[in-house]
Amino acid sequence: MFDNLTDKLTSIFKKLKGHGKLTEKNIEEGLKEVRMALLEADVHYKVVKKLITDIKERAIGQEVMASLTPGQQVVKIVNDELTQLMGSSYEDLRLSGSHPVSIMLVGLQGSGKTTTAGKLSVLLRKRGKKPYLVPADVYRPAAIDQLRKIGQQLDVPVFPSSMEMDPVQVCKEARTAAHRKGYDTLLLDTAGRLHIDDELMAELLNIKDAVQPSDIILVADAMTGQDAVNIAKSFDKTLDIGGVILTKMDGDARGGAAISIKSITGKPIKFIGVGEKLSELETFHPDRMSSKILGMGDVLTIIEKAQSIIDHKKAVEFEKKLRKNQFTLDDFRNQMVQVRKIGSLDDLLKMMPGGNSKHLKNFKLDRKEFVKAEAIINSMTLQERCQHTIINGQRRKRIAKGSGTTVQDINRLLKNYTQIMKMIKKYSKGGMRGISRGMLPI
Repeated sequence: MFDNLTDKLTSIFKKLKGHGKLTEKNIEEGLKEVRMALLEADVHYKVVKKLITDIKERAIGQEVMASLTPGQQVVKIVNDELTQLMGSSYEDLRLSGSHPVSIMLVGLQGSGKTTTAGKLSVLLRKRGKKPYLVPADVYRPAAIDQLRKIGQQLDVPVFPSSMEMDPVQVCKEARTAAHRKGYDTLLLDTAGRLHIDDELMAELLNIKDAVQPSDIILVADAMTGQDAVNIAKSFDKTLDIGGVILTKMDGDARGGAAISIKSITGKPIKFIGVGEKLSELETFHPDRMSSKILGMGDVLTIIEKAQSIIDHKKAVEFEKKLRKNQFTLDDFRNQMVQVRKIGSLDDLLKMMPGGNSKHLKNFKLDRKEFVKAEAIINSMTLQERCQHTIINGQRRKRIAKGSGTTVQDINRLLKNYTQIMKMIKKYSKGGMRGISRGMLPI
């Protein structure tokens, strides 16, 4: 996501920072390169024109010229303007109105509406809601079956619609059923088409009039680039959508749609799909996305992901152990499990400031190493996990045989563990301020 654009912008800003003093000429040259990079990333040409004009207005003036670090100041201006362009702040789902409320998912066929309905149900349940999945695409049996399977997988109820029913009838009856059963949020998975047509729009308008949804969300494929922007304009013109969810962002190295949609349609991107798993839906924060595009990382998202998977009670116990310097190999294993739950290790690395640098391009965090380390610790006795110093050569051979690894693998694990123990001692003397509560950086 944004890899190509980030690489180019990082290179441009590096050149600008290389100038001790910036002149109007080298700022204009730099912005010309920024303009080309944005166009190559498939950002809408009108959006690029406005962005460059706004940056230039601020960059060629006292704000930069009088700055002690002019190159850094230009980066700050670009960051500010890019954030503003994408919507300034996060806009959540609209869930107001009489219960049960309805969220209507619209979009073309293949955009990922059905999977997104499942992902939203996961998110809503975390917020204490009781979602109800509604298969309103009665033209494709596969769509109804897919939503039923997702519902079974997530243990989320699904309205029993069929191909004999009318889509409007499905949505109305689902609302009645949700009210009766105590579900507070309907997720309406509507039909799509290969292309926008009058028949599709008429059907969606009828559903809108019948259920009066609290929010209408367009689900669009980020990999279609400017087509996604044009689709958003068309759906908004007819339905007055409340926002957009961009799917397949993990497969889009350009990212033009994400930068363009808000500026062209006036409607915010609310979430982005970053993988096939039903947990891989992220809130869209323009400021964080801008920071990520400019290679400055997205530490806040890492923290939020960590907080969502950490058990508070266990975190308190873990902190007590750290303070008493009682961090065992059992705790080491548990921390590795926590890190793996957050998500792809490569993606986490990219969220760190400088994570997109050329030095780290070929650096791969192999999940197999984590699995191997877990197997090694699981093959140890309780005493060995609590007192690693007793693990002699004979014990290492036994552990290697039991875990399907080598003695060298065990030596490497114990070396990593002892290094972390040294780090804990160092931080514990400084009041534990260097270690995030409940999560150890391993």
